[in-house]
Amino acid sequence: MRPGRDGLEAILRDCGVELKSEPLDALWTYHQMLRAANPALNMTRIHNFENMVLKHYVDSLLVLDFVDLSSPLIDMGTGPGLPGVPLKLARPDVHMILCEPRSARAEFLREVCERLDLQGTEVYAHKLGPDYPGQVKGVITRAVASIPETFERVAACIEPGGRMIFMKGPGCDPEIEEAGRDWKAQFRLKADHAYTIPGTTHDRRLVVYERTDADPPLSAKDAPARAARAFEGVVREITSESNATFRQLSDLLTGRGVRKHGQAILSGPRITAEVAERFPDRVVGWITDAEGAPPADSSWTWHRLSGPLFKTLDVAGTHAPLLLVEAPGIAPWSDAEPWPKGCNLFVPFQDPENVGAVIRSAAAFGVARVVLLQEAAHPFHPRASRAAGPALFQTELTAGPSIRDLTSTTHPLIALDATGEELDAEPFPETFGLVVGVEGPGLPESLRRGPKRRIPIAEGVESLNAATATAIALYAWSRRARG
Repeated sequence: MRPGRDGLEAILRDCGVELKSEPLDALWTYHQMLRAANPALNMTRIHNFENMVLKHYVDSLLVLDFVDLSSPLIDMGTGPGLPGVPLKLARPDVHMILCEPRSARAEFLREVCERLDLQGTEVYAHKLGPDYPGQVKGVITRAVASIPETFERVAACIEPGGRMIFMKGPGCDPEIEEAGRDWKAQFRLKADHAYTIPGTTHDRRLVVYERTDADPPLSAKDAPARAARAFEGVVREITSESNATFRQLSDLLTGRGVRKHGQAILSGPRITAEVAERFPDRVVGWITDAEGAPPADSSWTWHRLSGPLFKTLDVAGTHAPLLLVEAPGIAPWSDAEPWPKGCNLFVPFQDPENVGAVIRSAAAFGVARVVLLQEAAHPFHPRASRAAGPALFQTELTAGPSIRDLTSTTHPLIALDATGEELDAEPFPETFGLVVGVEGPGLPESLRRGPKRRIPIAEGVESLNAATATAIALYAWSRRARG
């Protein structure tokens, strides 16, 4: 038979397969795409036109003579899209999931779906197994794995009453016997159709099982996957660095990314537990590796990452679930607006850990407001948030100017400096600003000329850590304020 659309139609018709004009055109386009991509991707060893039509397209479409397709239906190990693409063209109402773990072939399938405009079709670019998110009404496969081996992989993916359809060769009786012995509690044999592809000597078997409501055998490695399926909220499985969600999560490891996306990652079991309990309205997601436990709240999106990807986000090495929280924009500070009574802390620290530490101290000692100067690291940077903990949500944060631009203000500014008066020399004003210098350079000259306080330290010690010095000053102020 000469290759071409007419030849394709003639072979299908001779085999009793009738397609309308539009799906037939699409099948011919698919055939051309498969032929063009095959030299690079090695998706089929069959090159003769007539044999491709008989062994690929007719073989796929003859399934419809024996069973009605469930929806959604996973085509497990679809390779170039067989039998999924021909079946989708014949039954456009079926939601088809093309399961193909090899990335190059998965990309080919995405191009097929786009070019043929296969609405209600998705590509699952992973190996089908117990970690598949959710359950479907059916799975079909013509892959070479045995029936029992396939059950082990798909039992948890098929909902009770759903069907498992095997496209097999004639010699599958030993597999059926083994499946009947080892999987009879979970799968009930419903049909076994033996047939021959018309006009050929190719014998085929279509073996159909129905999923019972018995749970599949549970091994230790299956427990996390079972937990993911039981979780009632949204689960996102992430295994690739190129995944858009993973790229966004990776952005949150920098202050710039936090500002861009308005979200942040919190780490540390105690911190995440306390924030989740006290500020649940701020939590939007839960991040674990594939072995991690599900979140307590089904309204949170559960991001399940492969081990290496989770390690990338777990910069503190906690090995515990991470919390994804809202990190709203920080309102600008204005000297023209009324100052809250008490201490207003102006922070220029460039080290994220120092920023987090002073925010924690500010919350502990009752600071009225923290003004983060332009020099300061973002308070929701992972290192800052780990140092600050829940104090991030207990303290008013505003965004101020550069420390160099702090000159005259409506309330007095007191700077921490080694040349100032002793910390307890006199009472602090009722409302004032406490300013600390940038790590290293310290204070600009304009602030050195104003009121200053110092913390006495032992001779021979150059200086205190900036965050430590601030904490001491805040303690001294709060003690005087309470007294």
